[in-house]
Amino acid sequence: MTAGFDAHNPPFDRLTQQEIEEVRAALDIGYFAPGEVIIAAGRSAEALHVVIKGAVEVREGEALQDVLGPHDSFDSRALVHGAAGEDFRATEETLCFLIPGEVVRRLIARNGGFAAFFYSEVSRKLDAFADAHRTDGVESVLRARVRDAARGRAVFIDGGATMEAAGRMMSEADINALFVRDGGRTGVVTGMNLSKAAVLRRLPLETPVREISHFDVVAVDADDFIFDALLAMTRHDKRRVAVRDPAGGFAGFLEDIDILGLVAGNSQLIPGRIDRARGLEELGIAARQIQEQVERLHRQGVKVEAIAEITSDLNRRLFVKLFELLAPPSIREAGCLLIMGSEGRGEQTVRTDQDNGLLLAGPVPETELQMFREGFSGALLGFGFPPCPGDVMVSSPLWSQPVDGLVRQLRHWVLDRTPEAAMNLAIFFDAVAAAGRPELLVEAKGALIALMRGEQALLARFANLIETFATPSLGMLSSLMAGVGLGAAADEIDIKKAGIFPIVHGMRTMAMDRGILATPTAARIEALVEARAFEPAFGRELISSLRVFMAYRLHSQLEAVRRGDVSREALVRPAALSTADRDMLRDAFRIVRQFRESFRNRYRLGSF
Repeated sequence: MTAGFDAHNPPFDRLTQQEIEEVRAALDIGYFAPGEVIIAAGRSAEALHVVIKGAVEVREGEALQDVLGPHDSFDSRALVHGAAGEDFRATEETLCFLIPGEVVRRLIARNGGFAAFFYSEVSRKLDAFADAHRTDGVESVLRARVRDAARGRAVFIDGGATMEAAGRMMSEADINALFVRDGGRTGVVTGMNLSKAAVLRRLPLETPVREISHFDVVAVDADDFIFDALLAMTRHDKRRVAVRDPAGGFAGFLEDIDILGLVAGNSQLIPGRIDRARGLEELGIAARQIQEQVERLHRQGVKVEAIAEITSDLNRRLFVKLFELLAPPSIREAGCLLIMGSEGRGEQTVRTDQDNGLLLAGPVPETELQMFREGFSGALLGFGFPPCPGDVMVSSPLWSQPVDGLVRQLRHWVLDRTPEAAMNLAIFFDAVAAAGRPELLVEAKGALIALMRGEQALLARFANLIETFATPSLGMLSSLMAGVGLGAAADEIDIKKAGIFPIVHGMRTMAMDRGILATPTAARIEALVEARAFEPAFGRELISSLRVFMAYRLHSQLEAVRRGDVSREALVRPAALSTADRDMLRDAFRIVRQFRESFRNRYRLGSF
């Protein structure tokens, strides 16, 4: 009876061997004739059904929602929540394994990964699925707490003590860094600081230690994840971070050497390679290592939002170094390098195309500007960043000009009624300053917000860009894309157009409406929740749905890179997904459709 039961099929792949045997021991088999209703909408179920052979239609009223085949299971809602949301009807002679409800409920109570299949909230499903797929090695290290890591203890020295005293204290304590108390401030002095002061600067050993200390201490909390510490090291180019205790004091230092041996492909090493690059060839090597890091982290099960954050930080450092190598003094002094698109929002994983620009405080020599335009975009092309189809690149005069000219261009786009103008505004609103003079971007964004804020007709036209692509109905996922016009085959979903874009552009519009300057989509959602635009629970569902789509897209992107066909980097085939994955995807699309409906009403898009 149990010979055909596949324990590797989700969600049963989350069970231990003992739990699998418990399921096998309780299995029964049910036969259902063609046309027979197996579970009716609104009714509860006494067993979880797993199709052995045959087919089961899932219908909400007359609308076909899905067709289940061998290995698919149903209906978690009827079993756990007491009422099925749809009718489940056999379309041909069908055999199903029946797992008693009491067995399923026992497993739910003690196995979080298995339980995730039955959650109704996308955010809980996503978190539990991620925990269930957590791997040993890098993921377990990144999710460890800072307090659990071996680290140097906190030793303090007065700012007036001598360099010689600091060196002796480090030697006696067998540590390489001290906290420096100097009046009302606390700083750090390291063994390297002492060495440089004595050998390179030839300072007397009697020099007060405060004179060689730095007081911009980068710190993490003892309860933070190791991932947070690595990210802080990457962002601030530090080999160590201070650790705060629960009372707010300093408990010691966490150094890269403490965790370097535990983390394969540590992203903290790449910034050093970027900073040491003396030319484009060496910088290109670091660029390739960033992409290799994405693939490595994905294989090791790191969450997509963490991969995106690490990758975005590394790419920005790459752009800054390229700017420093190529920009002449006139542009370094008067310019602000902009990063836009998913890179600007901190949501880039696998590199797609270039989205960058240059703001200038005023005119610069045209010859120098043209050389920089060509050199910067050409170098990125050589590093593997494809050109932007819309020409949103430093090489385009439209996207590399004085701030006054760009503000005039923004005003023109605001008054233009074309989708192209709205898309250009959307691209610019996601811009962040990567290098140079950030006040130029603040000035330009402030001008855009002033033009748009309170102008409901202008905002509505901008908001209407969300209608560019359709979000699929909750119909049969195996043929979800049939006829919806998203540029995919009948059995594929363009996950970027159907799922990611509506959330990203919706949040972008509402952030512009309310003058919110945060660029990451999750940060915009959180700010909108604080502004009471959403209930906190719905905000969490939106963030989780975005991460579901990003995770599916990342998998597709890496597959497309391996196959050498980047045109398929956003396509997902629902028929190739497990029941659990299709269930997750369906729930995420349900959230997007719910948001789009409220968004349409908010900005009265029905009038377009």
